[in-house]
Amino acid sequence: MQKKYLMTPGPTPVPAEVLLTQAAPMIHHRTPDFSAAFMEAIDGLKYVFQTEASDVLVFASSGTGAMESSIANCFCPGDSVIVCRNGKFGDRMKQIAEVYGLNVIDLAYPWTQVVDPADVATALEENPGVRGVIVTQSETSSGVLNDVEKIGAIVREHPDVVLIVDSITGIGAVECKTDEWGLDVVMTGSQKGLMLPPGLAAVTVSEKAWRAYERSTLPKFYFDWKKYKKNLEKQTTPFTPAVSLILGLNEALKMIREEGIENVIARHARLAEATRKGCEALGLKLFAPPEGRGNAVTPVWVPEGVDGKAIVKIMKDKYGVTIAGGQDEYAGKIFRVGHLGYFGEFDIITTLAALEMTLAELGYEFERGAGIRAAEAVFMGA
Repeated sequence: MQKKYLMTPGPTPVPAEVLLTQAAPMIHHRTPDFSAAFMEAIDGLKYVFQTEASDVLVFASSGTGAMESSIANCFCPGDSVIVCRNGKFGDRMKQIAEVYGLNVIDLAYPWTQVVDPADVATALEENPGVRGVIVTQSETSSGVLNDVEKIGAIVREHPDVVLIVDSITGIGAVECKTDEWGLDVVMTGSQKGLMLPPGLAAVTVSEKAWRAYERSTLPKFYFDWKKYKKNLEKQTTPFTPAVSLILGLNEALKMIREEGIENVIARHARLAEATRKGCEALGLKLFAPPEGRGNAVTPVWVPEGVDGKAIVKIMKDKYGVTIAGGQDEYAGKIFRVGHLGYFGEFDIITTLAALEMTLAELGYEFERGAGIRAAEAVFMGA
Protein backbone atom coordinates (compact mmCIF):
# COMPACT_ATOMS: atom_id res chain seq x y z
CA MET A 1 0.00 0.00 0.00
CA GLN A 2 1.12 3.52 -0.74
CA LYS A 3 -0.53 6.62 0.66
CA LYS A 4 -0.79 9.28 -2.03
CA TYR A 5 -0.36 13.04 -1.77
CA LEU A 6 -1.60 15.38 -4.50
CA MET A 7 0.69 18.42 -4.44
CA THR A 8 -0.16 20.02 -7.78
CA PRO A 9 -1.63 23.47 -8.45
CA GLY A 10 -4.73 21.89 -9.98
CA PRO A 11 -6.53 19.66 -9.64
CA THR A 12 -6.08 19.96 -5.90
CA PRO A 13 -7.13 17.68 -3.00
CA VAL A 14 -10.84 17.52 -2.21
CA PRO A 15 -11.94 17.38 1.47
CA ALA A 16 -13.87 14.29 2.54
CA GLU A 17 -16.84 16.46 3.53
CA VAL A 18 -17.06 17.78 -0.02
CA LEU A 19 -16.73 14.31 -1.59
CA LEU A 20 -19.44 12.91 0.66
CA THR A 21 -21.80 15.76 -0.22
CA GLN A 22 -21.29 15.01 -3.89
CA ALA A 23 -22.17 11.37 -3.25
CA ALA A 24 -25.69 12.31 -2.13
CA PRO A 25 -28.59 11.15 -4.34
CA MET A 26 -29.06 13.25 -7.47
CA ILE A 27 -31.67 16.02 -7.43
CA HIS A 28 -33.37 17.52 -10.45
CA HIS A 29 -32.06 20.92 -11.52
CA ARG A 30 -35.50 22.43 -12.17
CA THR A 31 -36.71 22.18 -8.59
CA PRO A 32 -36.82 24.47 -5.55
CA ASP A 33 -34.22 22.21 -3.92
CA PHE A 34 -31.64 22.96 -6.58
CA SER A 35 -32.57 26.64 -6.77
CA ALA A 36 -31.90 27.01 -3.05
CA ALA A 37 -28.55 25.25 -3.36
CA PHE A 38 -27.60 27.26 -6.43
CA MET A 39 -28.34 30.64 -4.85
CA GLU A 40 -26.40 29.58 -1.75
CA ALA A 41 -23.45 28.89 -4.04
CA ILE A 42 -23.75 32.28 -5.74
CA ASP A 43 -23.77 34.02 -2.36
CA GLY A 44 -20.71 32.06 -1.24
CA LEU A 45 -18.84 32.85 -4.45
CA LYS A 46 -19.52 36.55 -3.96
CA TYR A 47 -17.90 36.22 -0.55
CA VAL A 48 -14.82 34.56 -2.03
CA PHE A 49 -14.58 37.03 -4.91
CA GLN A 50 -15.11 39.85 -2.39
CA THR A 51 -17.82 41.51 -4.43
CA GLU A 52 -21.26 42.93 -3.81
CA ALA A 53 -21.56 45.06 -6.93
CA SER A 54 -20.76 42.45 -9.59
CA ASP A 55 -22.90 39.58 -10.80
CA VAL A 56 -21.42 36.10 -10.44
CA LEU A 57 -22.09 33.61 -13.24
CA VAL A 58 -21.32 29.89 -13.04
CA PHE A 59 -20.58 27.58 -15.97
CA ALA A 60 -20.23 23.82 -16.25
CA SER A 61 -16.79 24.05 -17.82
CA SER A 62 -13.10 24.22 -17.13
CA GLY A 63 -11.45 27.52 -16.34
CA THR A 64 -10.70 27.96 -20.03
CA GLY A 65 -14.44 28.24 -20.61
CA ALA A 66 -14.52 31.26 -18.31
CA MET A 67 -11.54 32.71 -20.16
CA GLU A 68 -13.28 32.31 -23.51
CA SER A 69 -16.51 33.78 -22.14
CA SER A 70 -14.70 36.95 -21.11
CA ILE A 71 -13.56 37.52 -24.69
CA ALA A 72 -16.79 36.55 -26.43
CA ASN A 73 -18.97 38.74 -24.21
CA CYS A 74 -16.92 41.94 -23.97
CA PHE A 75 -15.72 42.73 -27.47
CA CYS A 76 -16.46 43.16 -31.17
CA PRO A 77 -14.40 41.82 -34.08
CA GLY A 78 -11.36 44.03 -34.62
CA ASP A 79 -11.39 45.54 -31.12
CA SER A 80 -7.96 46.26 -29.68
CA VAL A 81 -7.06 44.66 -26.35
CA ILE A 82 -3.90 44.78 -24.28
CA VAL A 83 -2.85 41.29 -23.21
CA CYS A 84 -0.27 41.09 -20.42
CA ARG A 85 1.40 37.70 -20.41
CA ASN A 86 4.24 36.10 -18.48
CA GLY A 87 3.25 32.46 -18.54
CA LYS A 88 1.26 29.74 -20.27
CA PHE A 89 -2.15 31.06 -19.29
CA GLY A 90 -1.44 34.61 -20.37
CA ASP A 91 -0.42 33.01 -23.66
CA ARG A 92 -3.77 31.23 -23.74
CA MET A 93 -5.70 34.47 -23.30
CA LYS A 94 -3.78 35.92 -26.25
CA GLN A 95 -4.65 32.87 -28.35
CA ILE A 96 -8.35 33.11 -27.50
CA ALA A 97 -8.41 36.82 -28.31
CA GLU A 98 -6.79 36.17 -31.68
CA VAL A 99 -9.21 33.33 -32.50
CA TYR A 100 -12.07 35.78 -31.96
CA GLY A 101 -10.51 38.29 -34.34
CA LEU A 102 -9.29 40.85 -31.84
CA ASN A 103 -6.27 43.07 -32.39
CA VAL A 104 -3.85 42.08 -29.62
CA ILE A 105 -1.45 44.65 -28.23
CA ASP A 106 1.03 42.21 -26.80
CA LEU A 107 2.75 43.00 -23.49
CA ALA A 108 4.93 39.91 -23.32
CA TYR A 109 7.40 39.31 -20.49
CA PRO A 110 9.74 36.49 -19.58
CA TRP A 111 8.07 33.91 -17.35
CA THR A 112 10.40 34.98 -14.54
CA GLN A 113 9.25 38.62 -14.58
CA VAL A 114 6.17 40.41 -13.23
CA VAL A 115 3.92 42.57 -15.39
CA ASP A 116 4.83 46.25 -14.91
CA PRO A 117 1.67 48.35 -14.37
CA ALA A 118 3.52 51.34 -15.87
CA ASP A 119 3.70 49.42 -19.16
CA VAL A 120 -0.08 49.04 -19.08
CA ALA A 121 -0.49 52.79 -18.55
CA THR A 122 1.85 53.50 -21.45
CA ALA A 123 0.07 51.05 -23.74
CA LEU A 124 -3.26 52.69 -22.95
CA GLU A 125 -1.85 56.14 -23.73
CA GLU A 126 -0.27 54.99 -26.98
CA ASN A 127 -3.32 53.07 -28.19
CA PRO A 128 -6.47 55.19 -27.92
CA GLY A 129 -9.58 53.16 -28.56
CA VAL A 130 -8.40 50.10 -26.67
CA ARG A 131 -11.37 48.20 -25.26
CA GLY A 132 -9.79 45.81 -22.80
CA VAL A 133 -6.83 44.98 -20.61
CA ILE A 134 -6.30 41.28 -19.87
CA VAL A 135 -3.96 39.99 -17.18
CA THR A 136 -3.37 36.81 -15.21
CA GLN A 137 -3.16 37.52 -11.50
CA SER A 138 -1.51 34.29 -10.34
CA GLU A 139 0.32 32.42 -13.13
CA THR A 140 0.07 28.68 -12.53
CA SER A 141 2.92 27.94 -14.91
CA SER A 142 5.46 30.31 -13.34
CA GLY A 143 4.20 31.08 -9.84
CA VAL A 144 4.42 34.80 -10.63
CA LEU A 145 1.92 37.14 -8.95
CA ASN A 146 0.97 40.22 -10.96
CA ASP A 147 -0.23 43.40 -9.25
CA VAL A 148 -3.84 43.63 -10.41
CA GLU A 149 -4.61 46.21 -7.74
CA LYS A 150 -2.28 48.75 -9.38
CA ILE A 151 -3.44 47.75 -12.85
CA GLY A 152 -7.04 48.18 -11.69
CA ALA A 153 -6.33 51.74 -10.53
CA ILE A 154 -4.92 52.55 -13.96
CA VAL A 155 -7.73 50.99 -15.99
CA ARG A 156 -10.41 52.57 -13.78
CA GLU A 157 -9.49 55.94 -15.34
CA HIS A 158 -10.59 54.66 -18.75
CA PRO A 159 -14.40 54.33 -18.76
CA ASP A 160 -14.56 52.33 -22.00
CA VAL A 161 -11.84 49.82 -21.08
CA VAL A 162 -12.72 46.64 -19.20
CA LEU A 163 -10.15 44.91 -16.99
CA ILE A 164 -10.28 41.12 -17.28
CA VAL A 165 -8.41 39.20 -14.58
CA ASP A 166 -7.65 35.50 -14.76
CA SER A 167 -7.51 34.58 -11.08
CA ILE A 168 -8.20 30.90 -11.64
CA THR A 169 -5.21 30.02 -9.45
CA GLY A 170 -5.42 33.17 -7.35
CA ILE A 171 -8.87 33.11 -5.76
CA GLY A 172 -8.57 31.78 -2.21
CA ALA A 173 -4.77 31.95 -2.22
CA VAL A 174 -4.04 35.65 -2.61
CA GLU A 175 -5.97 38.86 -2.04
CA CYS A 176 -8.33 39.65 -4.91
CA LYS A 177 -10.69 42.48 -3.94
CA THR A 178 -12.95 42.63 -6.96
CA ASP A 179 -14.98 45.70 -6.01
CA GLU A 180 -12.36 47.67 -4.13
CA TRP A 181 -9.74 47.27 -6.87
CA GLY A 182 -12.12 47.98 -9.77
CA LEU A 183 -11.79 44.58 -11.44
CA ASP A 184 -14.48 44.20 -14.09
CA VAL A 185 -14.22 40.48 -14.83
CA VAL A 186 -12.56 38.00 -12.47
CA MET A 187 -12.61 34.26 -13.01
CA THR A 188 -11.78 31.07 -11.18
CA GLY A 189 -12.16 27.31 -11.53
CA SER A 190 -13.48 24.69 -9.15
CA GLN A 191 -10.34 22.52 -9.09
CA LYS A 192 -8.17 25.17 -7.45
CA GLY A 193 -8.76 27.13 -4.25
CA LEU A 194 -12.42 26.07 -4.16
CA MET A 195 -11.33 22.51 -3.27
CA LEU A 196 -13.57 20.71 -5.78
CA PRO A 197 -13.02 18.33 -8.68
CA PRO A 198 -12.69 20.00 -12.09
CA GLY A 199 -15.89 20.97 -13.89
CA LEU A 200 -17.09 24.39 -12.69
CA ALA A 201 -15.95 27.87 -13.63
CA ALA A 202 -17.18 31.21 -12.32
CA VAL A 203 -16.84 34.82 -13.48
CA THR A 204 -17.72 38.16 -11.96
CA VAL A 205 -19.30 40.77 -14.24
CA SER A 206 -19.22 44.44 -13.25
CA GLU A 207 -21.52 47.20 -14.48
CA LYS A 208 -18.77 48.34 -16.86
CA ALA A 209 -18.45 44.79 -18.18
CA TRP A 210 -22.19 44.66 -18.79
CA ARG A 211 -21.89 47.86 -20.85
CA ALA A 212 -19.19 46.14 -22.87
CA TYR A 213 -21.53 43.18 -23.32
CA GLU A 214 -24.26 45.42 -24.76
CA ARG A 215 -21.98 46.60 -27.58
CA SER A 216 -20.37 43.20 -28.16
CA THR A 217 -21.13 41.53 -31.50
CA LEU A 218 -18.90 38.47 -31.22
CA PRO A 219 -20.72 35.13 -31.59
CA LYS A 220 -21.69 33.35 -28.38
CA PHE A 221 -24.17 30.71 -27.35
CA TYR A 222 -23.25 28.44 -24.44
CA PHE A 223 -21.18 31.16 -22.79
CA ASP A 224 -23.63 34.01 -23.47
CA TRP A 225 -23.58 35.95 -20.19
CA LYS A 226 -27.10 37.36 -20.66
CA LYS A 227 -28.56 33.86 -20.72
CA TYR A 228 -26.96 33.17 -17.34
CA LYS A 229 -28.03 36.50 -15.85
CA LYS A 230 -31.67 36.07 -16.92
CA ASN A 231 -31.76 32.58 -15.46
CA LEU A 232 -29.99 33.73 -12.31
CA GLU A 233 -32.91 36.09 -11.74
CA LYS A 234 -35.09 32.97 -11.78
CA GLN A 235 -32.67 31.17 -9.45
CA THR A 236 -31.60 28.65 -12.05
CA THR A 237 -29.24 28.04 -14.98
CA PRO A 238 -29.82 28.22 -18.74
CA PHE A 239 -28.41 24.75 -19.35
CA THR A 240 -28.11 21.55 -17.34
CA PRO A 241 -25.76 22.37 -14.47
CA ALA A 242 -23.19 20.13 -12.77
CA VAL A 243 -25.57 19.45 -9.89
CA SER A 244 -23.24 17.39 -7.71
CA LEU A 245 -20.46 19.93 -8.08
CA ILE A 246 -22.79 22.74 -7.00
CA LEU A 247 -23.72 20.77 -3.88
CA GLY A 248 -20.05 20.09 -3.19
CA LEU A 249 -19.24 23.75 -3.81
CA ASN A 250 -21.58 24.77 -1.02
CA GLU A 251 -19.79 22.49 1.41
CA ALA A 252 -16.41 23.87 0.33
CA LEU A 253 -17.64 27.45 0.61
CA LYS A 254 -18.96 26.68 4.08
CA MET A 255 -15.47 25.54 5.08
CA ILE A 256 -13.95 28.72 3.63
CA ARG A 257 -16.46 30.93 5.48
CA GLU A 258 -15.79 29.12 8.75
CA GLU A 259 -12.06 29.73 8.41
CA GLY A 260 -12.59 33.26 7.08
CA ILE A 261 -11.26 34.41 3.72
CA GLU A 262 -8.51 36.51 5.35
CA ASN A 263 -7.34 33.49 7.34
CA VAL A 264 -7.50 31.27 4.26
CA ILE A 265 -5.21 33.66 2.41
CA ALA A 266 -2.88 33.91 5.41
CA ARG A 267 -2.67 30.10 5.59
CA HIS A 268 -1.71 29.96 1.93
CA ALA A 269 0.97 32.60 2.48
CA ARG A 270 2.41 30.55 5.35
CA LEU A 271 2.43 27.33 3.32
CA ALA A 272 4.08 29.08 0.40
CA GLU A 273 6.76 30.66 2.58
CA ALA A 274 7.56 27.32 4.23
CA THR A 275 7.86 25.65 0.83
CA ARG A 276 10.14 28.38 -0.48
CA LYS A 277 12.35 28.37 2.62
CA GLY A 278 12.52 24.59 2.57
CA CYS A 279 13.65 24.50 -1.06
CA GLU A 280 16.18 27.27 -0.57
CA ALA A 281 17.63 25.44 2.45
CA LEU A 282 18.43 22.58 0.06
CA GLY A 283 20.39 24.95 -2.15
CA LEU A 284 17.66 25.12 -4.77
CA LYS A 285 16.79 28.32 -6.66
CA LEU A 286 13.24 29.65 -6.89
CA PHE A 287 11.82 30.42 -10.32
CA ALA A 288 9.52 33.38 -9.59
CA PRO A 289 11.11 36.73 -8.68
CA PRO A 290 11.00 37.94 -5.04
CA GLU A 291 8.85 40.93 -5.97
CA GLY A 292 6.11 38.74 -7.40
CA ARG A 293 5.62 35.35 -5.80
CA GLY A 294 2.12 33.97 -5.37
CA ASN A 295 0.83 31.66 -2.67
CA ALA A 296 -0.64 28.96 -4.89
CA VAL A 297 2.40 27.21 -6.30
CA THR A 298 6.18 27.24 -5.86
CA PRO A 299 8.17 26.60 -9.06
CA VAL A 300 11.81 25.63 -8.49
CA TRP A 301 14.74 25.39 -10.88
CA VAL A 302 16.04 21.86 -11.34
CA PRO A 303 19.65 21.80 -10.09
CA GLU A 304 22.39 21.40 -12.67
CA GLY A 305 23.18 17.80 -13.49
CA VAL A 306 19.84 16.46 -12.20
CA ASP A 307 17.11 15.02 -14.43
CA GLY A 308 14.09 17.24 -13.79
CA LYS A 309 11.58 14.78 -15.15
CA ALA A 310 13.06 12.07 -12.93
CA ILE A 311 12.35 14.22 -9.86
CA VAL A 312 8.63 14.27 -10.68
CA LYS A 313 8.56 10.57 -11.59
CA ILE A 314 10.40 9.26 -8.52
CA MET A 315 8.40 11.40 -6.11
CA LYS A 316 5.18 10.05 -7.59
CA ASP A 317 6.08 6.43 -8.21
CA LYS A 318 8.29 5.73 -5.20
CA TYR A 319 6.98 8.09 -2.54
CA GLY A 320 3.38 8.72 -3.63
CA VAL A 321 3.81 12.50 -3.82
CA THR A 322 2.57 14.01 -7.07
CA ILE A 323 4.06 17.38 -7.97
CA ALA A 324 3.95 19.13 -11.34
CA GLY A 325 6.71 19.52 -13.89
CA GLY A 326 7.49 22.59 -15.95
CA GLN A 327 5.37 23.53 -18.94
CA ASP A 328 6.27 24.37 -22.54
CA GLU A 329 9.91 25.50 -22.81
CA TYR A 330 10.46 24.85 -19.09
CA ALA A 331 9.54 21.16 -19.22
CA GLY A 332 12.29 19.30 -17.39
CA LYS A 333 13.89 22.58 -16.27
CA ILE A 334 11.65 23.38 -13.31
CA PHE A 335 9.30 21.49 -11.03
CA ARG A 336 6.26 22.97 -9.28
CA VAL A 337 4.92 22.26 -5.80
CA GLY A 338 1.26 23.16 -5.37
CA HIS A 339 -0.20 24.35 -2.06
CA LEU A 340 -3.57 25.70 -3.16
CA GLY A 341 -6.82 24.80 -1.45
CA TYR A 342 -7.09 21.92 1.01
CA PHE A 343 -3.52 21.94 2.34
CA GLY A 344 -1.92 22.12 5.76
CA GLU A 345 1.52 22.20 7.33
CA PHE A 346 2.22 18.48 7.20
CA ASP A 347 1.49 18.30 3.48
CA ILE A 348 4.47 20.61 3.01
CA ILE A 349 6.67 18.68 5.47
CA THR A 350 5.85 15.39 3.72
CA THR A 351 6.55 16.85 0.29
CA LEU A 352 9.89 18.28 1.34
CA ALA A 353 10.86 14.92 2.86
CA ALA A 354 10.02 13.16 -0.40
CA LEU A 355 11.91 15.81 -2.35
CA GLU A 356 14.98 15.37 -0.15
CA MET A 357 14.97 11.59 -0.56
CA THR A 358 14.48 11.93 -4.31
CA LEU A 359 17.29 14.45 -4.74
CA ALA A 360 19.61 12.25 -2.66
CA GLU A 361 18.79 9.27 -4.88
CA LEU A 362 19.59 11.36 -7.96
CA GLY A 363 23.01 12.26 -6.60
CA TYR A 364 22.36 15.87 -5.64
CA GLU A 365 24.45 16.93 -2.65
CA PHE A 366 22.85 18.86 0.20
CA GLU A 367 22.46 18.76 3.96
CA ARG A 368 19.89 16.05 4.67
CA GLY A 369 16.94 17.37 6.70
CA ALA A 370 17.70 21.03 6.03
CA GLY A 371 14.52 21.60 4.02
CA ILE A 372 12.28 20.08 6.66
CA ARG A 373 13.93 22.14 9.42
CA ALA A 374 13.50 25.36 7.45
CA ALA A 375 9.81 24.67 6.87
CA GLU A 376 9.27 23.81 10.53
CA ALA A 377 10.87 27.11 11.50
CA VAL A 378 8.31 28.98 9.40
CA PHE A 379 5.40 27.06 10.90
CA MET A 380 6.70 27.51 14.45
CA GLY A 381 7.37 31.20 13.95
CA ALA A 382 11.08 30.77 14.64
